[in-house]
This record gives sequence, C-alpha cells and structure tokens, in this order.
Amino acid sequence: MTAIVSHHHHRLCSTVTRFNSPRRDSQCRVTSVRCSDVSTRTSENRRVTVSNNNDSLQICRILNGMWQTSGGWGRIDRNDAVEAMLRYADSGLSTFDMADHYGPAEDLYGIFINRVRRERPPELLEQVRGLTKWVPPPVKMTSSFVRDSINVSRKRMDVDSLDMLQFHWWDYSNPGYLDALKHLTDLKEEGKIKTLALTNFDTERLQIILENEIPVVSNQVQHSIVDMRPQQRMAELCQHTGVKLITYGTVMGGLLSEKFLDTNIAIPFAGPAINTPSLQKYKRMVDAWGGWNLFQGLLRTLKQVASKHGVSIATVAVKYILDQPAVAGSMVGVRLGLSEHIQDTNAIFSLALDEDDVNSIREASGKGKDLLKLIGDCGDEYRRA
Repeated sequence: MTAIVSHHHHRLCSTVTRFNSPRRDSQCRVTSVRCSDVSTRTSENRRVTVSNNNDSLQICRILNGMWQTSGGWGRIDRNDAVEAMLRYADSGLSTFDMADHYGPAEDLYGIFINRVRRERPPELLEQVRGLTKWVPPPVKMTSSFVRDSINVSRKRMDVDSLDMLQFHWWDYSNPGYLDALKHLTDLKEEGKIKTLALTNFDTERLQIILENEIPVVSNQVQHSIVDMRPQQRMAELCQHTGVKLITYGTVMGGLLSEKFLDTNIAIPFAGPAINTPSLQKYKRMVDAWGGWNLFQGLLRTLKQVASKHGVSIATVAVKYILDQPAVAGSMVGVRLGLSEHIQDTNAIFSLALDEDDVNSIREASGKGKDLLKLIGDCGDEYRRA
C-alpha cells in the first residue's frame, strides 16, 4: 500500500508487516498565495489530508509551532500574540500546533479562534486547524482521567471537538499507553476528538498501536537534514500503513539559517548566542551528529542551494524534509508578537529542489554520524536514562 497524501481516506491493513530493517522578521506584508488556493497543484502542494479509515483532517503542510509561547524565548504579550496568529492565518498559514504544557498556547488559540469566528469570513474558519498534544503523567489511564484531561484542552481551546489530539508517553515499560489510546478512541467516537495521532513514538510501538486497531493518522517526530532517523525505519512502516509524519526541529530552532553560517561559537561573544531552549536542544543534536565544523560544511552546501533559488537556508531545509517519504507536514516555530517569518515560510511552497540539489544535500547530511545507532529510534532521546 502506498501512503495517502491527498483527498482519499485510507483503510488500515488489519495486519501490519513487521519492519526491522535499519534502513520547526519584522512585520510582513501579506502578499503570499493562500494555503487554501483552489488550483489542484497549489492545493495539493500547500495542504495535505492525514487519514485512517473514516477519520481524516486536512492541514497546511507548514504548521505554526507554538512551543515558543511556553517561555524562554522572550515575554509573550497575549494581544500581540493573537494578532500575530491572525496574520499567519490570513496569509494561508492556518494550522497551529501546540500542547497542554506549552504555557498559554491552548488559551491563546481559544482567544484566536473566537476572533476568527467573529471577524473573518467562514471560509477562513473552515481552513483553521488547532492540533494539540497530551503528555500525561505515568498514572493509571482510566476512562475518567483521560476524559477529564481532554476536556481541559477542549475548554482552553474553546472547541467542541479537538481537530487532532497527539498523544505522548514517557515509559514504554508501562503498557498503560494502550489503555489511554483506547479511551481516546472512545472520545473520538463521541465526537470530542476529530483525529487521533501520536508524538515521539518509535517504530516498534507504532506498529503495536496499529495492530491494536487504534486509528492514528500521524506521528510527530524530530526530523531535519541533520536528524534523518525517521527515514531509516519509521517511514517504511508509514508508507505501508498510510500513517503520516509531522516533523519538528526541521530548522533546528534556527541553527539551519544564515545567522549561523561561518560562525565560531566556541569563542565567547564572537558569534550568535545559543540562548533559547530550542537552539540549545538542537546544538546538542549537532554535537552528536558530528560537531560544529562539520555542520558548517552542511550550512555552506545549503547556502549554495539557497542562493541558486533565491531563497533562505531555512526554506531549503524545510523543503528537503517535506519532500521525504511519508512526511505530511513540517513545523516552523512562531515567536508570536516577537518575530515573524510569513514570507519566508510561504516561499517553501514555490521551491522545487532539483536532482543536483538533493544529491548535494544528501551527501553533506550523510557525512555525519548515524544518529539511529547513536541515539536510537524516533523519540528515544526523551527516554534514555
């Protein structure tokens, strides 16, 4: 079976073959083409439907990631943040990704969606999506506990039904994740959740979940030109089952940008500061992959490709991942009310990487260490002792 990328529902195989082969500016003028444009080519390019059996959700292929509202990137002003969300939605970037633990993210979405309901045409409201995550503590997953937890997100986001609930689980040795997912499936059947998904699950557990007939549509995982682990195992299972990947860390918190090209961060104050939680997180990934000097070689390769097409390094970095097998969408973090990248982000949709581009990027990426062997499968970086 091939993965479903467009407007068709997908019926999950009742049996799943087991795979073991190793195999995320100043205010912008909105001049961009919308995600919701009606031409077939543009629509397929900008939006994608993730589906499983009768459950489906159309999302923008570039998702606005809201981790940065949780603190550590600068103080977020509520009104400025909501105004920024409206600008993103007006430009066609109308899918927002958040979590129960991302500070005020769900509350901001609730204020935003009410502004859309009151101040925007119904066509835009139909395009807006709010994807959230539930990251429960390791307690017994009773029906009432799961229901109460999901009701908190529904209330904060001010929606009757969550567009997508992405579930995370810390400890695989505790099989309670299957209980939680079965209760979430019941809530989906009740209409409180439209689509059920995962975040940071590995290939083995994704297979177990599918074998238990849990109708997940996607798995959100770290995936970038530096971290190609999802293509080594996960993507193959996804292509056989129709489950899609939504990627984060795709611009590595901003490391994959001109700002860090030809810099030496080993000398204090000589280069740009690694001063946000995301930069610090992905700098550790660079260190594991091969270090700063090797990363500079990758940035130079990306800069050559970017200059050839008249776009930024970040635009190339995201498009390369969007073009990977099983990838439905990629996250670009938004610092709401602090900085915006609307025009840069929309440039991703019009960029077409040719064979030479892909080969040069693959070669530069391949010079690093095998992170699957070093760290483990998708999400294992969160589960190591």
